[in-house]
Amino acid sequence: MLINVAFKNLKRNPRRTLVSILTVAMGACALLLFHGFNNGIMNQYRDNTIHSRFGHGQINTLGYRDTVYEKPWEHWIENTDAVLATLHDIPSVEHVFPRIEFSSLLTNGQITVSGHGIGIDGRVESDFFNTINLVKGANLNDHEDGMIMGLGLARALGVEPGDRVTVLTNTVYGSINGFDAKLTGVFHTGLKEVDDSVFKIQLSQAQILLDTPKIESIALGLSEKSTWDEFFSAFSKNLPNLQATPFEVLDKVYYQHAVDWLNQQFYVIQVIILLIVTLGIGNTISFTILERKREIGNLRANGESAGEVLRLLLFEGLFLGLLGAITGVIFAIIVDRVFLTNGILMPPAPGITRQYNVKLDIEGFMIMTTLGLSIVTALIATFIIGLKVSRIPIGEALRAK
Repeated sequence: MLINVAFKNLKRNPRRTLVSILTVAMGACALLLFHGFNNGIMNQYRDNTIHSRFGHGQINTLGYRDTVYEKPWEHWIENTDAVLATLHDIPSVEHVFPRIEFSSLLTNGQITVSGHGIGIDGRVESDFFNTINLVKGANLNDHEDGMIMGLGLARALGVEPGDRVTVLTNTVYGSINGFDAKLTGVFHTGLKEVDDSVFKIQLSQAQILLDTPKIESIALGLSEKSTWDEFFSAFSKNLPNLQATPFEVLDKVYYQHAVDWLNQQFYVIQVIILLIVTLGIGNTISFTILERKREIGNLRANGESAGEVLRLLLFEGLFLGLLGAITGVIFAIIVDRVFLTNGILMPPAPGITRQYNVKLDIEGFMIMTTLGLSIVTALIATFIIGLKVSRIPIGEALRAK
């Protein structure tokens, strides 16, 4: 009975009801867009980290990352083919990327600079690591004597794609070895420390250069439906002498710290938005209820108790919150799909030197959370003012203008 009366009360004053619904809708729309923006930034950070440098994680020999060795190559991964075959047999693993990292000198015949080399399988890595952002030339792919390098490093050497660059380093036995490479491309990851020092050559050339058949690490590409925990469980059983590290740990400074910082910042902003929304909804609903003092007085004079009046107002607040929340969610989805299809262009984030587009990522649980918060906020605002008004003496309520 009260539900029917509450619903009919909303239709008695369409203008007042519309104002209340729009107030709730604006708050719900702001919350959902904010959640989507927050989630979009996190996904952008995650995607950039995975598909530009580390993959979903990295494998080394047990304890390798936690120990400083005088001769680290003695602790590199042996029996490479067997290890790679075992990893391929794990259902959650789609890609494996064997690598070697080493320090070297680079020269174009006139200028010599230091660099950090990475030996990779260019053909295998070119598709997966697709956010490396090549700005000149082409990727390494199948170029046997090819090389790609960071934009800052290329500028320091004064080289362009097609130029020859000599790589000088020590073999694992201490002798000097060299490799004459052809620069095929220049990349710009946006991370200054990477762009100013890193270059990549074929893994086979790096092994010849260092005079070793071993590999230092294996980067991983997991299937989209798999989680790190699923992979790690199978990995631990099949390769107990190796250690797997997720990308969050590998890139703790630029990824994990940035995510933690942004999450805390967004939490504070979310609290501020909720406070503003609560005050806005509370003000609108309070004004609506206070206008109805005489009506509430008549209900009390006809024998309705204060509790029944309060329940009636709460049902009205529930309907207003639900209708407003649904309207706000629809507004947010329209804004996302129509006006923000290309995302929001953001300035360079901490540790990144290039702009990037953030697309709103609105997920189902965000919609449910927004609906819940909006309805609860409307109910709280209704309860606070409704409790006060329902307890006003009948005579005073009837005399209200």
